[in-house]
Amino acid sequence: MTGRLVAVVGPSGAGKDTLMDAARKELGNDPRFVFLRRVITRPADAGGEDHIAVTEQAFAAMRDAGELALWWGAHDLLYGLPRTPLEAALAAGQVTVANLSRSALSEAASLFPLRVLEITAPEELRAVRLAARGRETVEDVMRRLARQAPLPPGLDVRRVVNDASLAEGVAQVLAGLRAA
Repeated sequence: MTGRLVAVVGPSGAGKDTLMDAARKELGNDPRFVFLRRVITRPADAGGEDHIAVTEQAFAAMRDAGELALWWGAHDLLYGLPRTPLEAALAAGQVTVANLSRSALSEAASLFPLRVLEITAPEELRAVRLAARGRETVEDVMRRLARQAPLPPGLDVRRVVNDASLAEGVAQVLAGLRAA
């Protein structure tokens, strides 16, 4: 039996991390689901998602050794999915959930059974959320809001508009994951 990779994507400020944290808690004891930790060239204590923190040199070594199934750069950082846990979960027939970049979706679709869970929100709401994080300047927030690449054509996409309560957003995410 082959599992499926669910690639979670969406613009900054859409609430991806909040919704995925809640979904991870809800599905944490369900063996059908695996939530992958990404490898990121960001310190472990930088906030945001739980990730495997590495230096740029360590990331390059992992990439060059074939330890990353997918990798990409964004926001002056490098991101990757560790090959062994991803491939093991898929071979076990599990729904394997990971945050991805839109730039990695075509490659992911060519390598794995893929569903895209696109989490988005209206731009005004995203601006408020980004400003409330306090991690970036106003100019950085404006750049993030302006940046959004389209999804590659031909993908299996389920869209979640995160513009209501947390419970409603989580319910949409859970429905998308359970349908995978």
